[in-house]
Amino acid sequence: MKELFPFLLIIPLILQAFLGAFMDPQFLSIFLVVMVLIAVQYRRMEKVRESFFGRGGGRIFPSTLAAAGFGLLGGLAGSIVMVVIGLTLSESGLIYLWPVAILLMLINMRFLCFSYAGGVLALSNLTLGFPDINVPQIIALVAVLHMVESFLILASGHLGAVPAYIKGHGGKVTGGFTLQKFWPIPIVVLAVVTGGTVENGINMPEWWPLLKTGVPGNPQDLIYALLPVVAGLGYGDIATARSPQEKSRLTALFLGAYSLTLLVLAVLAQHSETLALAAAVFSFLGHEAVIFAGRRIEIVKPPLYVPPEKGVRLLDVQPGGAAWQAGLRSGDVILALNGETVAGRDALFQRLKGTFYPVTVDYFSHTSKENLRATIRPPVQGLNWGLLPVPGEDEDQYVEMMTTGPLGRWLQQWWGKIRS
Repeated sequence: MKELFPFLLIIPLILQAFLGAFMDPQFLSIFLVVMVLIAVQYRRMEKVRESFFGRGGGRIFPSTLAAAGFGLLGGLAGSIVMVVIGLTLSESGLIYLWPVAILLMLINMRFLCFSYAGGVLALSNLTLGFPDINVPQIIALVAVLHMVESFLILASGHLGAVPAYIKGHGGKVTGGFTLQKFWPIPIVVLAVVTGGTVENGINMPEWWPLLKTGVPGNPQDLIYALLPVVAGLGYGDIATARSPQEKSRLTALFLGAYSLTLLVLAVLAQHSETLALAAAVFSFLGHEAVIFAGRRIEIVKPPLYVPPEKGVRLLDVQPGGAAWQAGLRSGDVILALNGETVAGRDALFQRLKGTFYPVTVDYFSHTSKENLRATIRPPVQGLNWGLLPVPGEDEDQYVEMMTTGPLGRWLQQWWGKIRS
């Protein structure tokens, strides 16, 4: 029977290093810079929401604070996984990942992901011998970061979804939500200390570390230190055929399966160059499969946010607004106002315009699947009712999801000229 990992001894050390990192001015300054960049992104999202409702929801600070909280939890979980498998910072190739990821982003925005950069670096090392990295270590780093990302998407990927009119396949404009989240990730990683001594060290199991280092000597005799670093993770997706919560749950499931498979391949890659090559290829092909599956489930299922046969379907409802307080939510269908049927969104807004008294609304609840009645109090002067219907068939304002980067667009134009 193999020895168990000494969690009760290791976790307090990780927590100590994790919390102590915020006492380091350099670490804290980097973390705050990442927080500011994240706040800028949430401010941009709030501007989009404001363009629909006429006012923002005051979510910038709460969203940034929530992102920090979830990021701390994700970073702590990732730190424990990294220490358990023995992933070391010095051999993970982290210094190469960002430059390669940014270069790939110029081809396509979705390539700004460590899965593609890690796979490219691993393939380059295996075929060209450059750069000098530990392939299992860099693949494992990609796997753990995506494992943390899948946890964060499951926990908070649907929060703060931004409504949008989206031009999909066939040129049809439908309602939907853009899911965009950003998290600061403080992580405690291992570093091999050479030429040092340690007192009161922890005896690790014989099977540890799962990922062997390239440092000469018996891994059991090496000295490891815990070092804190700051990373950032982002998530972008679209929900048109499912609610934001359903879509983020599916994405988390796919991404979790991908990261777990990739981690297993990273460990096996130590024993065979063929398996190392398979891990490198799966790093980006597996991620492409996750993206393909996510898009496929949106295409196969009919769009959710389209005009109904009768009434007006709501794409979104302003949180805290007049309609929200009355109980209306995204996906509900308004059937009548004060007992009179509503033919379309233009008629809806025409009826509400200039109304300064409570309005009785008959609607079909998307959640309970039953007809309900509510009373909407008139909004405070200067505010609107907080209702956003789904787009109509003649909608000329929409978001066209283009992910091709400047280099990718240049390559497309160049290839088009060659073919012609």
